Order: sequence, then structure tokens, then C-alpha cells
Amino acid sequence: MVVLFGLLMKESEGIRFVIQKEECFSHDVKYIGDNVHLSFVVIKTDAPWNYGNEGVDLVVKGPSGDQIHDFRNQISGKFEFEAHNAGVHKFCFNNGSPFQETIDFDVHVGHFPHSDQHAKDEHFTPLMGELKKLEETLYNIQFEQHWIDAETDRQAIVNDALSKRAVHKAIFESAALIGASALQVYLLKRLFAKKLGTSIRV
Repeated sequence: MVVLFGLLMKESEGIRFVIQKEECFSHDVKYIGDNVHLSFVVIKTDAPWNYGNEGVDLVVKGPSGDQIHDFRNQISGKFEFEAHNAGVHKFCFNNGSPFQETIDFDVHVGHFPHSDQHAKDEHFTPLMGELKKLEETLYNIQFEQHWIDAETDRQAIVNDALSKRAVHKAIFESAALIGASALQVYLLKRLFAKKLGTSIRV
């Protein structure tokens, strides 16, 4: 199950999906030298008593199938690289745990146009370059904010799970304490009954 949660800019994609074993996504990088930013966060693991550090593997491959980067058993990660080839880049997630996991994944391609892509006016070209840099900086802020939001979502789920576990543990400990107390009262009554029975006969 994959849920698209919005395209922030023309060259951006963000998805939140549930992974059982393996899921792959692709993104077209149009120009050599573009900066590709990616981030992911394992939001939650669908196991009732397993809220530990279950992570996923992510392998990033270029258009020719060459491996660019890989993450192993990570709960979250951020990575940035310069595209050495234009074309479709592949991002494959692998879930090694027996539980379904919900993952938040974000990709952005930053492109700084060269001067030959704009009018040759000597004042206009630097201005467009600076505007593109400003756009990229603003996206980087959104990118970081989105990653922090995903981390916050994960932490909220973990905290909620820990709270529930703490309540269950407290209930179990209370029941055990009540049971132990009842057993002590019963044993003391039997002990006194035996002592009283012995002393009356003497």
C-alpha cells in the first residue's frame, strides 16, 4: 500500500507506504551534476510488542545499475549525492523483519541551470542563478522540516507504545502483588490455626 502525500516542487516526491518485504521506487534525474537529496524514516512497526529498533535496508542505484549508496538496518537516514549520469535512479527498500513497517520517503532533485539555459543578458543570468539557489535553500529547509516531522511521528508512536506497555506492566505487577499478599494471608492463617490447635491439645 502506497500513499502519496504531496509533491512539494516540480522535482520532488514524497510518499508514505507500508512495506512487507521489498518495495522499489524510481525517480528521473534529468541533468548530469544535479544534487539528489533523499530521506526516510521508519514511522512504525506493526507488531504488538515490538517497538524496538527494527530498521530497513535501502539501496540506491544509478541509471546503469551501479550502486550509489546503501543503508543497512536503519530506522532513518538522509543522504545527498551528485548525479554522475542523467536518467532513472532506483531506490529499493528491503524489510528483513517479519513485521510490516510504515516508511516515510522523500526525494528531491536540485538543479542549478547553466548560463546557456537563460537569456545571455549579463544582469539577468546571475539573478536567475541566485533565485534558483534561493529556491534550493528553501526546499532544503522544507526537506529538513519534513524529515523532522516524520521523526516526530515515529517518536510519538514509540512513546504511545511504551506508555501502554508501562500500564500493562503496572497492572500485571499489581495483580502479582495482590496474589502474593492473598497467599501470605492464607499461609499465615494456616500457620496460626496449626499453632493454636497444637497449644490447645497440650
